Amino acid sequence: MATATATATARPGAVLADLLPASRVRDAALVVGGAALTGLAAQLSVPVPGSPVPVTGQTFAALLVGTALGARRGFLSLALYAVAGLAGVPWFADGKAGTGLVSFGYVLGMLLASAVVGALARRGADRSPLRMAGAMVLGEAVIYAVGVPYLALAAHLSASEAIAAGLTPFLIGDALKAALAMGALPAAWKALGKR
Repeated sequence: MATATATATARPGAVLADLLPASRVRDAALVVGGAALTGLAAQLSVPVPGSPVPVTGQTFAALLVGTALGARRGFLSLALYAVAGLAGVPWFADGKAGTGLVSFGYVLGMLLASAVVGALARRGADRSPLRMAGAMVLGEAVIYAVGVPYLALAAHLSASEAIAAGLTPFLIGDALKAALAMGALPAAWKALGKR
């Protein structure tokens, strides 16, 4: 008789989190852990001159959480991160919390992006470098599709000003993040012998 772990790895559509024995406790711990990882990564923050949005490790963590946990658990992790931050947990970028942040649209975008990359991971996008890079680029595009218009509205910027302040300065960093993920997740599957 196959164990839960062997079944999870043998069935198509498994993500890295499915390699752990299945239980509600596991899922709850993964959701809380994903939110905490995102909150910690948000503290790796570098200000960008002329922009109210810093460069952080937050988006990279959010996309990794979605990819490793799958769409449902990834979305729940980022929802917990967002709700706890709105409730006062100081784990948004630069230790901020609460409402009224002009960069909160990026957090909302991360919710959607975690579900998108999680769904792609269930289809095997996390098992090859090229497909992983594509998933990360798509996830980043989702984050910007929500974050930049929110920034424009919240900071009273024109579309071109919002793009200049909330998109353009981050493109090189996003390419580096995609390259890191491109190597990390497929390598994790290979190391586990579960490709």
